Amino acid sequence: MRSYRDLFRTPEFTPFFLAASAQTVAQTMGGLALGTLVYRATESPLLSAVSMFGSSLVQVLGATLLLSAADRLPPRAALTALPLLFAAATAALALPGLPVWGLFAIVLAKGLAQSVGGGVRWGLLNEILSKDGYLLGRSVFNMMSGLMQIAGYATGGALVALLSPRLSLLAAAALYLVAAVVVRLGLTRRPPRTTGRPSVSATWRANALLWSSPPRRQVYLALWIPNGLVVGCESLYVSYAPDSAGTLFACAALGMFAGDVLVGRVLPPRLRPRLGFPLLLLLAVPYVPFLLHPALPLAAAAVTLASVGFGASLVQQERLVALTPDELSGHALGLHSAGMLTMQGVAAALAGSLAQLTSPAGAMTAMAVASAGVTMLLTVARKREQLRVVEVR
Repeated sequence: MRSYRDLFRTPEFTPFFLAASAQTVAQTMGGLALGTLVYRATESPLLSAVSMFGSSLVQVLGATLLLSAADRLPPRAALTALPLLFAAATAALALPGLPVWGLFAIVLAKGLAQSVGGGVRWGLLNEILSKDGYLLGRSVFNMMSGLMQIAGYATGGALVALLSPRLSLLAAAALYLVAAVVVRLGLTRRPPRTTGRPSVSATWRANALLWSSPPRRQVYLALWIPNGLVVGCESLYVSYAPDSAGTLFACAALGMFAGDVLVGRVLPPRLRPRLGFPLLLLLAVPYVPFLLHPALPLAAAAVTLASVGFGASLVQQERLVALTPDELSGHALGLHSAGMLTMQGVAAALAGSLAQLTSPAGAMTAMAVASAGVTMLLTVARKREQLRVVEVR
């Protein structure tokens, strides 16, 4: 599979893609609306950041307890039920008078369901396209995510500014319903990829098997930690520039789109593996000058440039798929998704706490420096592993 045209000629890819697009817009609109709602009520950078990314904090529970379901549930049924659940949860967030603790309870419950959804979705993508088309397909999904985030943040920002955060939440709930309908009508019924009942013990056994391989461990750490810390920077956009957060989120999505085009379509296969860690550095370095509190145009330019570095995840995902048996593909990709989102939630909480003690700009710089430091450590570990393999040979 060599072109985007080949992807959209593949049966079921188009409805699968459209449903995911609707969910991405819904998620970004709902996140911005909820973050704004909480910040207006509390004036707390920490609570605002956690409200937007707090659902990621419980992904680790899903990864350790529920992830075996990713390969043991019928994909169409699971991908229909989940957006229906998200629609109900998002509509509940819009209820007037709901206390802040109630908002967070709903957000965390939603995150627990998302931990299974990531494995189901990306495992199904691997079925629809097979391994030789996975990277190209995932790059299209990442590009879609960038574009839909731009659309979601722009639309959500306009709805929040012109109407109210609660109406934006209701619009997001309606989009989740659209996604459920598209999945139900556009995908065919498939059996689960693995037999047996989902269980905690099955989840633990598969996690242990995946984690037992040093190359896979390094890939997971590269996928989880550096970009998670940078998402901590993103979680502070609302408190850094309350009236322009939508602009910064849209610029981040634009940069992510450019990075995915670069890695998924422009770079030749022989060059991609060499740029994984340099792209992770690019993800962090442009945030360091935020300590000087640059004006909005410079901040937007830095955010766009930094987000090109998110293309590194495609390099790491391609390697993860190559290192994973087919029968564990959904679980492995779900573990990647759950771990990544968990780290994003942890980083959002950490960044919000630092911003409470210092300032949003200072916290963004600290998170960026930490991300760059972790990338350097992972680079050294990868080189040592390569030298060890050469010595063994």
